[in-house]
Amino acid sequence: MKRKLSALVALVGTLMLALAACSSPATTGGAASGGSASAKDSYTIGVAQYVSHPSLDAAVKGFKKAITDAGLNVTYDEQNAQADQGTSTSIASKFASSKPDLILAVATPIAQAVAQSVTDAPVLFTAVTDPKSAQLVASNDAPGANVTGTTDLNPVAEQIGLVKKVLPNAKRIGVIYSSGEVNSEVQVALAREEAKKLGMELVEKTITNSSEVVQAAQTLGDVDAIYVPTDNAVVSALESVLQVAEQGKKLVVSGEADSVQKGAALTYGLDYEKLGEQTGKMAVKILTEGGDPATMPVEAQEKPQLVVNPAAAERMGVPLPKDLVDQADRVIK
Repeated sequence: MKRKLSALVALVGTLMLALAACSSPATTGGAASGGSASAKDSYTIGVAQYVSHPSLDAAVKGFKKAITDAGLNVTYDEQNAQADQGTSTSIASKFASSKPDLILAVATPIAQAVAQSVTDAPVLFTAVTDPKSAQLVASNDAPGANVTGTTDLNPVAEQIGLVKKVLPNAKRIGVIYSSGEVNSEVQVALAREEAKKLGMELVEKTITNSSEVVQAAQTLGDVDAIYVPTDNAVVSALESVLQVAEQGKKLVVSGEADSVQKGAALTYGLDYEKLGEQTGKMAVKILTEGGDPATMPVEAQEKPQLVVNPAAAERMGVPLPKDLVDQADRVIK
Protein backbone atom coordinates (compact mmCIF):
# COMPACT_ATOMS: atom_id res chain seq x y z
CA MET A 1 0.00 0.00 0.00
CA LYS A 2 2.85 2.30 0.91
CA ARG A 3 4.55 1.63 -2.47
CA LYS A 4 1.23 2.38 -4.33
CA LEU A 5 0.86 5.71 -2.46
CA SER A 6 4.47 6.70 -3.31
CA ALA A 7 3.89 5.89 -6.98
CA LEU A 8 0.69 8.01 -7.02
CA VAL A 9 2.51 11.00 -5.47
CA ALA A 10 5.30 10.67 -8.04
CA LEU A 11 2.74 10.54 -10.88
CA VAL A 12 0.94 13.69 -9.66
CA GLY A 13 4.27 15.51 -9.38
CA THR A 14 5.22 14.55 -12.91
CA LEU A 15 1.85 15.77 -14.26
CA MET A 16 2.20 19.14 -12.44
CA LEU A 17 5.69 19.67 -13.89
CA ALA A 18 4.39 18.83 -17.36
CA LEU A 19 1.46 21.30 -17.04
CA ALA A 20 3.82 24.03 -15.80
CA ALA A 21 6.15 23.44 -18.77
CA CYS A 22 3.24 23.66 -21.25
CA SER A 23 1.87 26.91 -19.79
CA SER A 24 5.16 28.88 -19.54
CA PRO A 25 5.41 30.17 -23.20
CA ALA A 26 2.06 32.04 -22.95
CA THR A 27 3.33 34.15 -20.09
CA THR A 28 6.75 35.06 -21.48
CA GLY A 29 7.92 37.42 -24.17
CA GLY A 30 7.60 41.20 -24.57
CA ALA A 31 4.09 41.12 -26.04
CA ALA A 32 2.62 40.08 -22.70
CA SER A 33 4.71 42.40 -20.58
CA GLY A 34 2.23 45.06 -19.61
CA GLY A 35 1.52 46.85 -22.89
CA SER A 36 -1.82 47.29 -24.65
CA ALA A 37 -0.90 45.44 -27.85
CA SER A 38 0.33 41.96 -28.75
CA ALA A 39 2.49 40.90 -31.71
CA LYS A 40 0.41 39.92 -34.75
CA ASP A 41 1.03 38.69 -38.30
CA SER A 42 -0.09 42.01 -39.80
CA TYR A 43 -1.10 45.51 -38.71
CA THR A 44 -2.96 48.56 -39.93
CA ILE A 45 -1.48 51.98 -39.23
CA GLY A 46 -3.36 55.20 -39.83
CA VAL A 47 -1.20 58.15 -40.94
CA ALA A 48 -2.74 61.58 -40.33
CA GLN A 49 -0.57 64.29 -41.94
CA TYR A 50 -1.52 67.95 -41.52
CA VAL A 51 -0.01 69.20 -44.79
CA SER A 52 2.63 68.19 -47.33
CA HIS A 53 6.01 69.87 -47.28
CA PRO A 54 9.53 68.38 -47.39
CA SER A 55 10.02 68.08 -43.62
CA LEU A 56 6.71 66.38 -42.87
CA ASP A 57 7.03 64.14 -45.93
CA ALA A 58 10.54 63.16 -44.75
CA ALA A 59 9.19 62.33 -41.27
CA VAL A 60 6.63 59.93 -42.75
CA LYS A 61 9.33 58.38 -44.95
CA GLY A 62 11.56 57.79 -41.94
CA PHE A 63 8.67 56.30 -39.94
CA LYS A 64 7.94 53.77 -42.70
CA LYS A 65 11.65 52.90 -42.95
CA ALA A 66 11.73 51.89 -39.29
CA ILE A 67 8.61 49.74 -39.78
CA THR A 68 10.14 48.06 -42.84
CA ASP A 69 13.48 47.54 -41.11
CA ALA A 70 11.62 45.78 -38.28
CA GLY A 71 10.06 43.39 -40.81
CA LEU A 72 6.45 44.18 -39.92
CA ASN A 73 3.63 43.49 -42.36
CA VAL A 74 1.72 46.80 -42.32
CA THR A 75 -1.13 48.27 -44.34
CA TYR A 76 -1.15 52.08 -44.19
CA ASP A 77 -4.25 54.25 -44.33
CA GLU A 78 -2.75 57.64 -45.25
CA GLN A 79 -4.78 60.83 -44.92
CA ASN A 80 -3.69 64.44 -45.54
CA ALA A 81 -5.65 67.41 -44.18
CA GLN A 82 -4.07 69.87 -46.64
CA ALA A 83 -3.65 72.38 -43.78
CA ASP A 84 -7.40 72.49 -43.10
CA GLN A 85 -8.44 72.08 -39.46
CA GLY A 86 -11.95 70.90 -40.39
CA THR A 87 -10.44 68.13 -42.49
CA SER A 88 -8.10 67.27 -39.61
CA THR A 89 -11.13 66.73 -37.38
CA SER A 90 -12.79 64.52 -40.01
CA ILE A 91 -9.66 62.40 -40.38
CA ALA A 92 -9.46 61.99 -36.60
CA SER A 93 -13.12 60.87 -36.49
CA LYS A 94 -12.48 58.39 -39.29
CA PHE A 95 -9.62 56.77 -37.41
CA ALA A 96 -11.66 56.71 -34.19
CA SER A 97 -14.24 54.61 -36.07
CA SER A 98 -11.94 52.39 -38.15
CA LYS A 99 -9.69 51.58 -35.17
CA PRO A 100 -6.29 50.89 -36.75
CA ASP A 101 -3.67 49.21 -34.58
CA LEU A 102 -1.78 52.51 -34.24
CA ILE A 103 -2.06 56.08 -35.54
CA LEU A 104 0.80 58.38 -36.57
CA ALA A 105 -0.15 62.08 -36.37
CA VAL A 106 2.24 64.40 -38.22
CA ALA A 107 2.38 68.04 -36.96
CA THR A 108 0.68 69.73 -34.04
CA PRO A 109 -2.79 70.73 -35.35
CA ILE A 110 -3.74 67.26 -36.54
CA ALA A 111 -2.09 65.58 -33.55
CA GLN A 112 -4.40 67.63 -31.31
CA ALA A 113 -7.45 66.54 -33.36
CA VAL A 114 -6.48 62.87 -33.26
CA ALA A 115 -5.69 62.97 -29.53
CA GLN A 116 -9.13 64.41 -28.80
CA SER A 117 -10.98 61.77 -30.87
CA VAL A 118 -8.95 58.61 -30.25
CA THR A 119 -8.61 57.48 -26.66
CA ASP A 120 -8.58 53.68 -27.05
CA ALA A 121 -5.66 53.13 -29.47
CA PRO A 122 -1.96 54.08 -29.41
CA VAL A 123 -1.27 57.47 -31.01
CA LEU A 124 2.25 58.60 -31.90
CA PHE A 125 3.00 62.16 -33.00
CA THR A 126 6.02 63.64 -34.73
CA ALA A 127 7.00 67.18 -35.83
CA VAL A 128 5.40 68.60 -32.69
CA THR A 129 7.40 71.35 -30.98
CA ASP A 130 5.90 71.50 -27.50
CA PRO A 131 3.67 68.46 -26.77
CA LYS A 132 2.82 69.62 -23.24
CA SER A 133 1.70 73.11 -24.29
CA ALA A 134 -0.30 71.49 -27.08
CA GLN A 135 -2.00 69.38 -24.35
CA LEU A 136 -0.97 66.13 -26.01
CA VAL A 137 0.83 64.77 -22.95
CA ALA A 138 0.77 65.36 -19.21
CA SER A 139 4.54 65.76 -19.33
CA ASN A 140 7.32 64.79 -21.71
CA ASP A 141 8.74 62.28 -19.22
CA ALA A 142 5.40 60.67 -18.35
CA PRO A 143 2.78 61.21 -21.10
CA GLY A 144 0.08 59.58 -18.96
CA ALA A 145 -2.36 58.30 -21.60
CA ASN A 146 -2.44 56.75 -25.08
CA VAL A 147 -0.42 59.51 -26.80
CA THR A 148 3.35 60.00 -27.07
CA GLY A 149 5.92 60.60 -29.80
CA THR A 150 8.83 62.80 -30.89
CA THR A 151 9.35 66.54 -30.61
CA ASP A 152 11.02 68.76 -33.21
CA LEU A 153 11.84 71.58 -30.80
CA ASN A 154 14.64 73.40 -32.55
CA PRO A 155 17.78 74.96 -31.08
CA VAL A 156 16.13 78.36 -31.69
CA ALA A 157 18.79 80.31 -29.76
CA GLU A 158 21.59 78.83 -31.89
CA GLN A 159 19.59 79.50 -35.06
CA ILE A 160 19.10 83.17 -34.16
CA GLY A 161 22.78 83.31 -33.25
CA LEU A 162 23.64 82.37 -36.84
CA VAL A 163 22.37 85.78 -37.94
CA LYS A 164 25.08 87.47 -35.87
CA LYS A 165 27.73 85.07 -37.16
CA VAL A 166 26.95 86.06 -40.73
CA LEU A 167 25.92 89.69 -40.10
CA PRO A 168 27.65 90.95 -36.92
CA ASN A 169 25.98 94.37 -37.25
CA ALA A 170 22.44 93.04 -37.74
CA LYS A 171 19.79 94.94 -35.79
CA ARG A 172 16.41 93.61 -36.97
CA ILE A 173 15.14 90.12 -37.76
CA GLY A 174 11.78 89.49 -39.42
CA VAL A 175 9.65 86.44 -38.63
CA ILE A 176 6.36 85.24 -40.11
CA TYR A 177 4.21 82.70 -38.30
CA SER A 178 0.68 81.34 -37.90
CA SER A 179 -1.10 83.10 -35.05
CA GLY A 180 -3.14 80.01 -34.15
CA GLU A 181 -0.34 77.41 -34.12
CA VAL A 182 1.11 76.78 -30.67
CA ASN A 183 4.07 75.09 -32.36
CA SER A 184 5.04 78.45 -33.88
CA GLU A 185 4.20 80.61 -30.87
CA VAL A 186 6.69 78.64 -28.75
CA GLN A 187 9.48 79.12 -31.30
CA VAL A 188 8.79 82.82 -31.77
CA ALA A 189 8.83 83.40 -28.01
CA LEU A 190 12.28 81.78 -27.86
CA ALA A 191 13.46 83.76 -30.88
CA ARG A 192 12.23 87.01 -29.33
CA GLU A 193 14.16 86.30 -26.13
CA GLU A 194 17.39 85.39 -27.94
CA ALA A 195 17.22 88.35 -30.33
CA LYS A 196 16.92 90.68 -27.34
CA LYS A 197 19.97 89.08 -25.71
CA LEU A 198 21.96 89.72 -28.88
CA GLY A 199 20.82 93.34 -29.13
CA MET A 200 18.41 92.76 -32.00
CA GLU A 201 14.71 93.45 -32.53
CA LEU A 202 12.33 90.72 -33.72
CA VAL A 203 9.84 92.15 -36.23
CA GLU A 204 6.78 89.87 -36.20
CA LYS A 205 4.07 89.31 -38.82
CA THR A 206 1.24 86.83 -38.22
CA ILE A 207 -0.80 84.98 -40.83
CA THR A 208 -3.80 82.67 -40.82
CA ASN A 209 -2.93 80.62 -43.93
CA SER A 210 -0.15 80.12 -46.50
CA SER A 211 -1.73 82.51 -49.06
CA GLU A 212 -0.87 85.42 -46.74
CA VAL A 213 2.86 84.61 -46.54
CA VAL A 214 4.03 86.66 -49.52
CA GLN A 215 2.27 89.82 -48.33
CA ALA A 216 3.62 89.32 -44.81
CA ALA A 217 7.16 88.98 -46.20
CA GLN A 218 6.77 92.13 -48.26
CA THR A 219 5.65 94.14 -45.23
CA LEU A 220 8.51 93.12 -42.93
CA GLY A 221 10.24 96.35 -43.89
CA ASP A 222 13.89 97.14 -43.32
CA VAL A 223 15.05 93.94 -41.64
CA ASP A 224 18.56 92.47 -41.96
CA ALA A 225 17.43 88.85 -41.98
CA ILE A 226 14.30 86.69 -42.00
CA TYR A 227 13.86 83.75 -39.62
CA VAL A 228 11.58 80.93 -40.82
CA PRO A 229 10.45 78.71 -37.90
CA THR A 230 8.97 75.25 -38.48
CA ASP A 231 5.58 76.80 -39.13
CA ASN A 232 3.63 74.54 -41.49
CA ALA A 233 1.88 77.37 -43.36
CA VAL A 234 5.09 79.39 -43.84
CA VAL A 235 7.27 76.42 -44.80
CA SER A 236 4.71 75.26 -47.37
CA ALA A 237 4.97 78.74 -48.98
CA LEU A 238 8.74 79.10 -48.52
CA GLU A 239 9.29 80.10 -52.17
CA SER A 240 7.44 83.38 -51.49
CA VAL A 241 9.76 84.22 -48.58
CA LEU A 242 12.86 83.35 -50.61
CA GLN A 243 11.76 85.50 -53.53
CA VAL A 244 11.24 88.53 -51.28
CA ALA A 245 14.56 87.89 -49.51
CA GLU A 246 16.57 87.60 -52.71
CA GLN A 247 15.01 90.76 -54.14
CA GLY A 248 15.59 92.69 -50.90
CA LYS A 249 19.03 91.19 -50.19
CA LYS A 250 18.08 89.73 -46.80
CA LEU A 251 19.59 86.64 -45.17
CA VAL A 252 17.16 83.74 -44.56
CA VAL A 253 17.80 81.44 -41.60
CA SER A 254 15.41 78.50 -41.37
CA GLY A 255 14.25 76.24 -38.56
CA GLU A 256 15.08 73.00 -40.35
CA ALA A 257 17.43 71.55 -42.95
CA ASP A 258 14.90 70.78 -45.70
CA SER A 259 14.25 74.50 -46.13
CA VAL A 260 17.99 75.05 -46.65
CA GLN A 261 17.88 72.39 -49.35
CA LYS A 262 15.06 74.42 -50.96
CA GLY A 263 16.93 77.74 -50.82
CA ALA A 264 17.28 79.19 -47.32
CA ALA A 265 20.88 80.18 -46.45
CA LEU A 266 21.57 78.09 -43.33
CA THR A 267 20.34 76.51 -40.12
CA TYR A 268 21.16 74.43 -37.11
CA GLY A 269 18.43 71.99 -37.91
CA LEU A 270 16.93 68.60 -37.34
CA ASP A 271 16.91 65.74 -39.79
CA TYR A 272 13.19 65.02 -40.11
CA GLU A 273 13.66 61.67 -41.79
CA LYS A 274 15.70 60.50 -38.81
CA LEU A 275 13.10 62.00 -36.45
CA GLY A 276 10.40 60.01 -38.25
CA GLU A 277 12.55 56.89 -38.08
CA GLN A 278 12.92 57.41 -34.33
CA THR A 279 9.11 57.60 -34.10
CA GLY A 280 8.80 54.42 -36.15
CA LYS A 281 11.00 52.57 -33.68
CA MET A 282 8.62 53.66 -30.91
CA ALA A 283 5.75 52.21 -32.98
CA VAL A 284 7.56 48.89 -33.31
CA LYS A 285 7.99 48.78 -29.55
CA ILE A 286 4.27 49.41 -29.02
CA LEU A 287 3.09 46.92 -31.65
CA THR A 288 5.43 44.03 -30.94
CA GLU A 289 6.67 44.45 -27.38
CA GLY A 290 3.58 45.75 -25.60
CA GLY A 291 5.07 49.23 -25.15
CA ASP A 292 2.64 51.52 -23.32
CA PRO A 293 2.46 55.14 -24.64
CA ALA A 294 1.49 56.33 -21.16
CA THR A 295 4.96 55.46 -19.83
CA MET A 296 7.04 56.07 -22.97
CA PRO A 297 8.73 59.51 -22.68
CA VAL A 298 8.55 61.96 -25.55
CA GLU A 299 11.82 61.63 -27.51
CA ALA A 300 13.95 64.33 -29.16
CA GLN A 301 16.81 64.29 -31.64
CA GLU A 302 20.01 64.87 -29.72
CA LYS A 303 22.37 66.51 -32.19
CA PRO A 304 21.17 69.12 -34.70
CA GLN A 305 23.25 69.65 -37.83
CA LEU A 306 24.73 72.86 -39.24
CA VAL A 307 23.50 72.93 -42.84
CA VAL A 308 24.52 75.73 -45.20
CA ASN A 309 23.64 76.72 -48.75
CA PRO A 310 26.37 79.11 -49.96
CA ALA A 311 24.77 79.60 -53.40
CA ALA A 312 21.46 80.64 -51.83
CA ALA A 313 23.28 83.09 -49.56
CA GLU A 314 24.99 84.60 -52.61
CA ARG A 315 21.59 85.14 -54.24
CA MET A 316 20.55 87.00 -51.09
CA GLY A 317 23.64 89.18 -51.35
CA VAL A 318 24.97 87.86 -48.04
CA PRO A 319 27.98 85.53 -48.62
CA LEU A 320 28.58 83.05 -45.81
CA PRO A 321 31.90 83.28 -43.90
CA LYS A 322 34.36 80.59 -45.00
CA ASP A 323 34.93 79.33 -41.46
CA LEU A 324 31.19 78.76 -41.02
CA VAL A 325 31.00 76.78 -44.27
CA ASP A 326 34.04 74.76 -43.19
CA GLN A 327 32.31 73.85 -39.90
CA ALA A 328 29.10 72.70 -41.59
CA ASP A 329 27.86 69.15 -41.26
CA ARG A 330 26.29 69.47 -44.70
CA VAL A 331 26.88 71.90 -47.56
CA ILE A 332 24.12 72.18 -50.16
CA LYS A 333 25.52 72.54 -53.69
